[in-house]
Amino acid sequence: MTDYIGYEALSQAAMRGVVREALRRGKTNGGLPGEHHFYISFRTRAPGVKIPPQLVQRFPEEMTIVVQHQYWDLEVHEGHFEIVLKFSGVPQHLSIPLAAITRFVDPSVNFGIAFESQSKDAGVIAPAPTAPIEEPAPTPKVAGETVVSLDAFRRK
Repeated sequence: MTDYIGYEALSQAAMRGVVREALRRGKTNGGLPGEHHFYISFRTRAPGVKIPPQLVQRFPEEMTIVVQHQYWDLEVHEGHFEIVLKFSGVPQHLSIPLAAITRFVDPSVNFGIAFESQSKDAGVIAPAPTAPIEEPAPTPKVAGETVVSLDAFRRK
């Protein structure tokens, strides 16, 4: 059957809206409330991603950023967000389209979303994990271009 309504695309857009609103709530409250903090993985070469060339060279496919204590100038727009983070002690400006995000995790409340790659059918592929989440190291890491299961964030 043909899906003329496009439920997969609608679902993905709705879940990206959750990410946008979570970032906005952090912005409007002058920082993330309570113990909330975010791990945001995104494709570094996706259309619209603007990060320094040395970060693209270091993370040619995907990287994960941590939004917790040391971030500045968070601006949340309809289709992207901008943030300043330090890499090796040097502040760097990043502009990340919501469409480039592959994973969003808030381990403080055991919430996570994973999105399929743009090259595949659009849609959310993983619900919030049911087991407590193990926090990854607070430095960005390289991951493959394919979506990684949220099992990588689960406590062992």
